[in-house]
Amino acid sequence: MKSLKCIGIVIAVVVVAGLAFIYSGLYDVAATAPDSALAQWALKTTRERSVESRSEDVKPPQGTSLSDPKLINLGFRHYDEMCVMCHGAPGVEPGEAHAGLNPQPPDLAKHAKEMEPGELFWVIKHGIRMTGMPAWGPTHSDHKIWAMVAFIKHLPEVTPAEYQRLRREAAAHPMEDDDHDH
Repeated sequence: MKSLKCIGIVIAVVVVAGLAFIYSGLYDVAATAPDSALAQWALKTTRERSVESRSEDVKPPQGTSLSDPKLINLGFRHYDEMCVMCHGAPGVEPGEAHAGLNPQPPDLAKHAKEMEPGELFWVIKHGIRMTGMPAWGPTHSDHKIWAMVAFIKHLPEVTPAEYQRLRREAAAHPMEDDDHDH
């Protein structure tokens, strides 16, 4: 009984200390303030484990090939319109917003190989809180999101010249309705 009372007191002290810290305003939430190594580790680990656990069973729909050139082209169009401003692309620097984000958005041309397609799909569809990564699920069909995944998985192989060629082709042949949900 005495040990339960001690545990209760410790928990109460931790809760009160946590609330005091929260209400003190001591923690700087500015995006320009660097996080401590401990905070970076905690946030990164939490983010990675959350995405991994929620995306374990996420697979492309039956019959969807992430190497399909048409799907990759559709994904390019969405990536170039919505993602390049923060993540950049081969031969394309990210826009100004990139510098003001904390944490910095990853260079997907370098990091796409590390992520499973299901993880990319989940992140694109649901976004990630407090990172600047929006949820595209409310505005994009699963088909369009899988297209973005297909392009992002292809991105490490894209050269700057190929990226510019894809931009020229997209400009020359705009797509009116690219939503082909099955």
